[in-house]
Amino acid sequence: MSETAREPHEQAPGPRPEAPPASGPLRDLLVLDLSRILSGPFATMTLADLGADVIKVEQPGQGDDTRHWGPPFQGGQAAYFLSVNRNKRSLAVDLKTPEGLAAVRRLALKADVIVENFRPGTAARLGLGYEELSAANPGLVYASISGYGQTGPESGRAGYDAIAQARSGIMSVTGETDGPPVRVGVSSADLVAGTWAVIGILAALHEKTRTGQGQWVDISLLDGSVSWLTYVASGFFASGETPRRYGSAHPTIAPYQAFPTSDGFVMIAVGNDSLWRKFAAAVGRPELADDARFATNPSRVAHRGELIPLLERELQRATTADWVARLDAAGVPVGPIQTVDQALADPQVLARGMVAEVEHPEAGTLKVVNCPVRLTRTPASVRMPPPLLGQHSDEILTGAGLSPSDIGRLHAQGAVQ
Repeated sequence: MSETAREPHEQAPGPRPEAPPASGPLRDLLVLDLSRILSGPFATMTLADLGADVIKVEQPGQGDDTRHWGPPFQGGQAAYFLSVNRNKRSLAVDLKTPEGLAAVRRLALKADVIVENFRPGTAARLGLGYEELSAANPGLVYASISGYGQTGPESGRAGYDAIAQARSGIMSVTGETDGPPVRVGVSSADLVAGTWAVIGILAALHEKTRTGQGQWVDISLLDGSVSWLTYVASGFFASGETPRRYGSAHPTIAPYQAFPTSDGFVMIAVGNDSLWRKFAAAVGRPELADDARFATNPSRVAHRGELIPLLERELQRATTADWVARLDAAGVPVGPIQTVDQALADPQVLARGMVAEVEHPEAGTLKVVNCPVRLTRTPASVRMPPPLLGQHSDEILTGAGLSPSDIGRLHAQGAVQ
């Protein structure tokens, strides 16, 4: 990297770039978001919902890849991008130019947190790696999300959600018993990695309060997905038997699965023998509670092949709503299997504020899935819509201490949009 790119980074930091006021618990944090697509943006959106000032760094003229992933679009904006980029400010800067890179390094001096999901080694080659930045900003918490982590024989490989789901074992236990393995219906490997990144960042920030020192948070899609195996992995360690697919059913509890009704599907969770007796009575088959094949959970699991067809016949005699009402009254855990539109209109989901609205300059009124963290004193909030590309470039650079002439020169050079 040239000296031209280094000099602004090595200047003493000026005042931080100012963002709209927030009341969340992270409102005093400046987060520099170098990530794109899903895992990193999901992590930084969560930090932003909790009050952090998140500056999203994007390539001029192109931006985050997901700005172009559609349809669907809303007001010309890709729905995918809109889903994970609210509460952020966009700085469109070309990291391949010395001037653009110098501007980002200047921001890195002021940042509390940096999040990136480049392939390992890429950030360092740009001069934006942890070792280099932390030398000048020792309190920096630097989170890297990658496919396979920063160490190990495959650390240099590119990471993809579906591949992590496949390699982690998640896909092998997802799908119908007699069908092929399938991926989870959402990008679970990306989302779990983003969630673990937030946990790691918050843990590092807490430790920093004791020592004043930041650290490197190393998160991988594969690690995160393997961590989800929990009782599935434990069952393998205990028995030596390779876990298999059970569809919607549970490998060690029965009945604990989806059942067809006369007009849809219902999920039933009979987690113990007391619930089993209540369930048997509620479906009009109280004699099943004392049947030696089904009286205890181990016996029900052992005789699953006989039990489930019997219950399927009974449950198809009434509607989903009927069964939900009847089993609820009996105290048996039950829920309708809802489509996405039904879930987003669920009265409990709406009562919890899980669907929020924000006004976007091009998309208009934008509905978003809200942050699920509930805090009584310093709540998360949806304050700003996902930004237009480069929408905040000038105000961010001004806040970083660049003069109007400096900013004009960056625009003229094509380093900034």
